[in-house]
Amino acid sequence: MTAQGVDQLHADALEVLRGWSAPDRAQELHRQRMLLHLETHPDGVRRQCFPDHLTAGTLVISDDGRQVLLNLHRKARRWFAFGGHCEPGDLTLGAVAHREALEESGLAEMDFDPVPVQLDVHAVPFCDSRGTVNHLDVRHVAVAPPDAAHAASLESLDVRWWPVDALPVELEDDMRDLVRLARARLGVA
Repeated sequence: MTAQGVDQLHADALEVLRGWSAPDRAQELHRQRMLLHLETHPDGVRRQCFPDHLTAGTLVISDDGRQVLLNLHRKARRWFAFGGHCEPGDLTLGAVAHREALEESGLAEMDFDPVPVQLDVHAVPFCDSRGTVNHLDVRHVAVAPPDAAHAASLESLDVRWWPVDALPVELEDDMRDLVRLARARLGVA
């Protein structure tokens, strides 16, 4: 990532997080932590920033709001929404989230909402050889076109549609909350 690209992405992340209204106290604490991280780490959007760095992701939902597209992450061996690290060429957090969703879902297109729907902070033990890192994850929502074809990427063991009332048993609470928030954002809760 070029210095100019990092600066632009960093500035965008600050702007997005400063302007985002947290729906509750827990989300506000995540927002404050992310802002403090960015204000004290000019490289805070880069994977090399240790032990914390920003990531971005997207929950893909069906056009009727009844299903979500999840991926069985190859390394974690758990079901997640799509997402990942900021890369060279990414100039906005929304661009990171959108790119990751397209790459990891195999979808050719989606109706992407650039306004974050959820923030999450989670430890990732397999991300860095130096030790456990914390992903400061800015999450978005996108709607897949009807009958859109999906496919697993190299980062996934599987990609599958799940009915919102029959999500994987082992799905983490933050992912369940993301599904609820995404459906509410789309007016199908």
